[in-house]
Amino acid sequence: MDRGLSSATIAEIEEALSQVSEIKAVRIVASPDGAIQEIHVLALPNKSPKQLVRDIESTIMAAFGIPVDHKKISIAQLGQATIPTDSPASPARAKIKSINSEVSGINAAISVALELEGDIYIGQATGPASQTGRQRLVAQATLNAVEEYLEQSLGFALEDVGIIQLGRERVAVACVALVTALGEQTFSGSALVRQNEKDSIVRATLDAINRRIGFLTTT
Repeated sequence: MDRGLSSATIAEIEEALSQVSEIKAVRIVASPDGAIQEIHVLALPNKSPKQLVRDIESTIMAAFGIPVDHKKISIAQLGQATIPTDSPASPARAKIKSINSEVSGINAAISVALELEGDIYIGQATGPASQTGRQRLVAQATLNAVEEYLEQSLGFALEDVGIIQLGRERVAVACVALVTALGEQTFSGSALVRQNEKDSIVRATLDAINRRIGFLTTT
């Protein structure tokens, strides 16, 4: 259905998407035969990327009758400071439902379940069962769960994670790279170790993500 689109039609679709209130800029990449290959959007964080993707799909279908695979849509959101004062954001709150760990020989498997907007998203990661390795697996499983929620509209790369001592407090710190079609940026997050290390690593990882996309908070 989306094959053979002219450059004029592509421009019309971009114009239609730019009318969506949260969208500040949009660029469609088409193949030589006119098929939509990629849709890159810069938006305010008033809505979650998942909801924005649905809005984009609905707009294109309603106005042009063209179905678009959500995997072709890439969302990059501006920080909270750019939101107009008369358009408050409604942040999605991530609730940690469970963190499960299983060690078999020299390998470990970590599963992190997050509740977002009433749904449960589970991320899993496997690797070496060393202390450092297990910390990385917790952070990676957290990122995988968030990617499930975002339907792969953003990509994350775990740079490093660990537990450090600051005075009398132990703090989990995480460094995460956010990868989009528009480039790569690296951010850090932290969380005091209160309940246990795994819980704090999950919170630190989410905090690192929140520094960029500005919509994900934790309970």
